[in-house]
Amino acid sequence: MSQKMKLLPIALGLLSLASVNALAADALSLQGKTIGVAVVGTQHFWDREAYKGATEEVEKLGGKVIGVDGGRDNQVHANNHDILLSRKVDAVISILGDSAVEPKFKALRDAGIPVFTVDHVSKYSVNNTTSDNYTLGSTIGRYMADELGGKGNVAVFNAFSSSLRICGIRYDQWKYVLKDYPDIHIIQPELAEQFANSPEDARKKTLELLSQYPKGKLDAIHVACWDQPAIGIVQALEETGRDKDVKVTAIDAGPETLEIMA
Repeated sequence: MSQKMKLLPIALGLLSLASVNALAADALSLQGKTIGVAVVGTQHFWDREAYKGATEEVEKLGGKVIGVDGGRDNQVHANNHDILLSRKVDAVISILGDSAVEPKFKALRDAGIPVFTVDHVSKYSVNNTTSDNYTLGSTIGRYMADELGGKGNVAVFNAFSSSLRICGIRYDQWKYVLKDYPDIHIIQPELAEQFANSPEDARKKTLELLSQYPKGKLDAIHVACWDQPAIGIVQALEETGRDKDVKVTAIDAGPETLEIMA
């Protein structure tokens, strides 16, 4: 694509998880240990890389991995921890998820199995390795405001801020920064993207949005938590010839979104 847009290049390079690396001092080994690695899904680049980093590090340290993939279904992801409990693993690395995992974490802890989380704060985890979501949200807010010259109408895709803590922080910090720009207005209602096939879902919703807000009435579209919807947003802007007057911002930088960055 030749789309000239502004998409913040925030690549979250969590390829070797600190929760595992904490065990990886020279004198330590996972030889003879079985580690469960549970990921909410592997459809998204970041999730795949986090899962890959965890499993590769465990194997590098001599451990055996039992991996389970929730298919981006939070309840399936939670239930997968029952599998790891039944397999009597020595420890669990759990990547993302919502509140449904909490009773599963408790059961693991009660069984003496330590849990290490990624982007999920839990009182049952030994350690949580997380992105700096506060900086991500505030930085993208300042970036967008600067690109708009401190004024304009902005639509936002914000499907997950109430269910995923990391998304809530990113959205809240973005919105907090915009309080310093009274001439930037967030269009209501906000848009909610689907996770499954999010580029196409966002494309359709953006086309509908553009029909409601003609040229001069919409200045930017922001994706509050991640990057995949931005692909469909850009497609819709190009289809309608609006790619020169509507800016796009998002968080994360998978290979597909890097291709459409200005």
